[in-house]
Amino acid sequence: MALEDTRIWVRFQTREQVSGDSINVYAIKCCKCEKWRIILTKEEFEIIRVNFSVEPWFCSKKPDCSCEHPEDIHYDTSRIWVIDRPSIPKPPPETERLLIMRSDLSKMDAYYVMPNGKRARGKRDVDRFLKENPEYSATLPASSFNFSTPKIVKETILESAKWAIAKAEREGR
Repeated sequence: MALEDTRIWVRFQTREQVSGDSINVYAIKCCKCEKWRIILTKEEFEIIRVNFSVEPWFCSKKPDCSCEHPEDIHYDTSRIWVIDRPSIPKPPPETERLLIMRSDLSKMDAYYVMPNGKRARGKRDVDRFLKENPEYSATLPASSFNFSTPKIVKETILESAKWAIAKAEREGR
């Protein structure tokens, strides 16, 4: 499997989840056997993601796991899968990166929860926060925020929900 194959970076949500961070389970595909493995925490996933370009992921990196073990989770339509990009930096200290799926399933939006509890929706919000709170300039450089979003895998969206996507496309979203 080529390292640039972004399908190894996957997050997904269950269909029941409706508020907060849309991602509730993290998974990665082994670069050797191509089996899906669940990553237990968001923090662990972020470490794997930031290092992936120089340190590919294999089943043996998960405790008590090898390529001989059955897959942890199957790639199917029981969840909406999204492909994340490798090498996105970990969120700066005292912040959290949230990914929210739009209700029409057209795309995801990235936000950062800042130390004051407010959400930054883009670089302009980060710059404004740093200007208003100069004490964070050293620990929260603007360059450490990445607002790129995962790509929704359209074929994992059930037929019954595809009307929302068609409506969004008609409205130019």
